[in-house]
Amino acid sequence: MNYYFAAFRKYAVFKGRATRSEYWYFTLFNILAVLGFGLIDQLMGTFNFDAGYGPLSAIYTLAMILPGLSVSIRRLHDTGRSGGWFLITAIPVLGLLVFLYFALLDSDPNPNQYGESPSWKYNIQNFSR
Repeated sequence: MNYYFAAFRKYAVFKGRATRSEYWYFTLFNILAVLGFGLIDQLMGTFNFDAGYGPLSAIYTLAMILPGLSVSIRRLHDTGRSGGWFLITAIPVLGLLVFLYFALLDSDPNPNQYGESPSWKYNIQNFSR
């Protein structure tokens, strides 16, 4: 859950790098939150089955667009790629698969043009405890 809040604290930071854990925990908690809000919408009778969302899940999803975009771009930076690669998701299936591949890649352990490796920083902090 710390990774979720770390990504959320940097909700509009497009510089730097995000570890694989930070990105995937952020994604996991967003999926769980949307499902939870969707369930609440259904229980309240406000879920629109034709549209596939209700007011709570729609508000949460809209609020998470900017944080999701920023953590995705920082994840691409962590693999040594420009944030412009995120535009590949505009290609319906193939683009999402390519982005998924990039998001699954391990972090570049060396400093790159986007900064020092955050996974190196997390490992040093874990060893010092």
